Amino acid sequence: MNTLNIEVTRFLDGLKHPLRDEIELLRHIVIHAVSGLSENIKWNGPNYSLGDADRITLKIHPSKQVQLIFHRGVKKQEQPQHKIIDTDAALLQWKENDRAILSFKNVDEIENARLNIIDIVKKWVEAE
Repeated sequence: MNTLNIEVTRFLDGLKHPLRDEIELLRHIVIHAVSGLSENIKWNGPNYSLGDADRITLKIHPSKQVQLIFHRGVKKQEQPQHKIIDTDAALLQWKENDRAILSFKNVDEIENARLNIIDIVKKWVEAE
């Protein structure tokens, strides 16, 4: 079973972030969505990877909302012809065919989208 990284927890403890409940809820949803995901810190927020491949980063600044950034790593890659996952979730904002964002302002928004978040995380991690 995947576990939250204690170093990430300590990092977040030091921030005293106003949306800490939202951050913790998203951490738990993401880390438990796909077997084998690991958590670290990247770009001043929790980051999730499968093996060496960074796939999802939790953007926590500015502190008016939290965002899950779905990507294919740090380096820009050749754009796929089509979006790398199929989803009916209207929540997903596509920036490119291999980069998308989910944004949340409170726990209720996250809870209402929980099943969509899990589905998107699974599909994203499995996508090439």
